[in-house]
Amino acid sequence: MTDEEDALHPSGFLTEEQARELFSDMNEVILAGEEMRRLRSEMITLFAGLGWTQERIARLTGMSQPAVSKQVAKARPGGPTPPPDIALEQHDTPWLEGRLWGLAEEISATLDDSAHCTRFTDALGRGRKRFTPQNVDALRRLVEKDLRERRAELPGSHRSAYDAIGRGLDVPAKTAATGAAGTGSAAVRRALARRIQRDRLGSED
Repeated sequence: MTDEEDALHPSGFLTEEQARELFSDMNEVILAGEEMRRLRSEMITLFAGLGWTQERIARLTGMSQPAVSKQVAKARPGGPTPPPDIALEQHDTPWLEGRLWGLAEEISATLDDSAHCTRFTDALGRGRKRFTPQNVDALRRLVEKDLRERRAELPGSHRSAYDAIGRGLDVPAKTAATGAAGTGSAAVRRALARRIQRDRLGSED
């Protein structure tokens, strides 16, 4: 039976559109898992290059030491990765996106998950949304709405952080490209900036 005949003779179980949505959801989760595995591999290589022992990395990642060793050996032909600059004030786009993500998560946590940005940050964390220009703009609008409508409930450090991030993201691409490009892939830089931004805000609250 051809695809056209299948469409004309539904099984009575699911329509083709329902099946398409079902597989689409599965594919998103699978893709997110693959991306997270790649990110973890890069982070393992990064920490190993900084001198962390494989046993220590294994304990922190929940992996076995042989599995960590395999990841490190796989990356070895390219040589050690230079240690990244982890100063908060950096201006390449992935770093700023990571800071925005971390800020949004802190806003969500401060507002007990009732923030406008909560669902969006959760989708980013689960890999259901990715860092496209459109999604970054959407997240900025949600963060701005939270900062505006829930101002009395949020520390001033959140507004200050957003102002700095927003100025950086508003810089034209050619100008931003001349700034610090940073070490590591875009995903690694987002992950580092996200963590550092959250820690900075947590220490200031």
